[in-house]
Amino acid sequence: MSPFLRIGFSNFEIDPGLAYHEEVLNPYCAVYMKEAIDTEKGQVYKQKKPTMYPPWSTTFDAHVHRGRIMHVMVKDRTAELKSEATVALDSLATRCKKENGKLEIWLELKPQGRILMEARYYLEKSDAAGQSGGEPESERERDGLFTLHHRRGAIKQAKVHVVKCHEFSATFFPQPTFCSVCKEFVWGLNKQGYQCRQCNAAIHKKCIDKVIAKCTGSAINSKETMIHKERFKIDMPHRFKVYNYKSPTFCEHCGTLLWGLAKQGLKCEECGMNVHHKCQKKVANLCGVNQKLMAEALAIIESKQQERSTKETDIIGREGPVTVSQPGMVRAPSGLVMGLPAVATPANKDAQGISWEGPTDISRTVTEASTEEPLYAVPRKDHQPKFIIDDFVLHKMLGKGSFGKVFLAELKKTGKFFAVKALKKDVVLMDDDVECTMVERRVLSLAWENPFLTHLYCTFQTKENLFFVMEYLNGGDLMFHIQNCHKFDLHRATFYAAEIICGLQFLHSRGIIYRDLKLDNVLLDSDGHIKIADFGMCKENMQDDSRTSTFCGTPDYIAPEILLGQKYNSSVDWWSFGVLLYEMLIGQSPFHGRDEEELFQSIRTDNPTYPQWLSKAAKDILVKLFVREPEERLGVKGNIRQHSFFSSTDWNALEQRQVAPPFRPTLVSTAGSVYMQLNKRSPARCVHTLSSLFTGSMKPAHA
Repeated sequence: MSPFLRIGFSNFEIDPGLAYHEEVLNPYCAVYMKEAIDTEKGQVYKQKKPTMYPPWSTTFDAHVHRGRIMHVMVKDRTAELKSEATVALDSLATRCKKENGKLEIWLELKPQGRILMEARYYLEKSDAAGQSGGEPESERERDGLFTLHHRRGAIKQAKVHVVKCHEFSATFFPQPTFCSVCKEFVWGLNKQGYQCRQCNAAIHKKCIDKVIAKCTGSAINSKETMIHKERFKIDMPHRFKVYNYKSPTFCEHCGTLLWGLAKQGLKCEECGMNVHHKCQKKVANLCGVNQKLMAEALAIIESKQQERSTKETDIIGREGPVTVSQPGMVRAPSGLVMGLPAVATPANKDAQGISWEGPTDISRTVTEASTEEPLYAVPRKDHQPKFIIDDFVLHKMLGKGSFGKVFLAELKKTGKFFAVKALKKDVVLMDDDVECTMVERRVLSLAWENPFLTHLYCTFQTKENLFFVMEYLNGGDLMFHIQNCHKFDLHRATFYAAEIICGLQFLHSRGIIYRDLKLDNVLLDSDGHIKIADFGMCKENMQDDSRTSTFCGTPDYIAPEILLGQKYNSSVDWWSFGVLLYEMLIGQSPFHGRDEEELFQSIRTDNPTYPQWLSKAAKDILVKLFVREPEERLGVKGNIRQHSFFSSTDWNALEQRQVAPPFRPTLVSTAGSVYMQLNKRSPARCVHTLSSLFTGSMKPAHA
């Protein structure tokens, strides 16, 4: 029996009496596992596993054996804080056993600070048995220790707004903070504003268009710092001197309080700007310049220039000669002449994109459209009715997530059932996920053109919430079904895989990368056909040679090119498809790790194992999907539909939903939405599975 510790760090503190205390910006923890090695010079410790960066209030596992130590280091974003401690794992395990297997202590760090650590002692054999329900060892070996038994949430890199070389991202400020642009307090409860990842400048979200100073980073003598060249040549260095503040004062760069009893910060002799000592090198040379007023003045000038340009264009349009045979010109009913391309374009080309209110196919005007529109257009049908929340009866909650909730709703007029997802506006805004929400809406609207994507009927909003009204899929998701039968038979897995391919290829043909394909996001309708759901991770406008680099996805399914920080295209969806197909056929994940870092290392370097009973065609398609060179991966290179694994698939009939599903959920009733085809589950447990019958990006209630 191999013992291991499950360790977590939940809090970090520095002596409040120290002036340095409150200047710690978003501390994070790094864990180095080191092994004792005997050398000619004596015993030394060598790190053999990758460094772990466990988020606060999460856990990781570490095996216990003699001579193994854990080196813990706490750092902050400025790289000025470096507190550390070393713990022998066997000593920690001994203390845990004395405390009935669980220990919670404050670990003192050097030179300052302490960290709250919780540790639990486990024996791997008994733990594995507990997870597998006490099965015999032979059965556990047959099924594997990595059987799919839990749902996995997706992760996504924080959105970065690049403005004047600044890299702003939505940030939670744990202490009172002031905006470096307008000098007003940054209000809010969650992620109140933006903070630059390079120079730590804090601003309101509303002030992002008023930033005129280039980011200085930390290079005080760089060309960008010494000479500010945008519209004007501004080079007004501050004259900072150490200052003793007699009343609470805030840094006018990062916005936080200047802590300490004496010489708390620096004050400019000319403009009176107050900053931390650490912020001096990051302040732009804008002494005496009010960024807010200058930005507003520049906006007025730009507006007047645009008006003048518009008037000149209007005059040319009214007076310029136009002949009937002149290409690309058409006369509007009002007599104004509008320029059009010489090549014919769809009537709705100018109305690409969609507004939030109303049915899914109501287009928004050009002025409301975002700067980067999808490559598809949505037809205009203004005669369709609009709905409000009072038109529905909300029967019960199907799922709950960080943004909002998904409800089983009945339309009063027709008695039909829908899945209504309610998103909290304030949370969407605070987490800077407006664009993700709009992308999800646009892709859901497009889904009407394909039978294997979840359909959206309409959207509406109230003062507090945004609402998606989607089709209600009451057959459960593939994660639920595979948990009950361990794995799918070959015919069933082939059928689901083929329908998923149809849905994926449709998205790719419209320039959309899905980026979150997993068992949890593939639902079954009442007939047993699949529907792909949750389009919040999608990336639009990815036609031809376009590439993106956002780090996102569910850890088990993330492609190696994403982990390596490379720019990628639709190839990442085919890697995720390979992971999903492996799970359906074999019943476990192809890549393993006791923590996220080990899992990512496995994805980058390991080759999956294939059971002997797996068919030759199944193994071959998996091997070709797990090619780490994106351009050589099946789906990107070659026609995946022509692979021998799908030799018995009639693709034309499949795309028309004319192939009978190998499995059909047995529903109790339309309203009940509970399938009871498994006699092992009690009626009460079946009712509980309602939480898995959700659509959208919400996490199920029992996850």
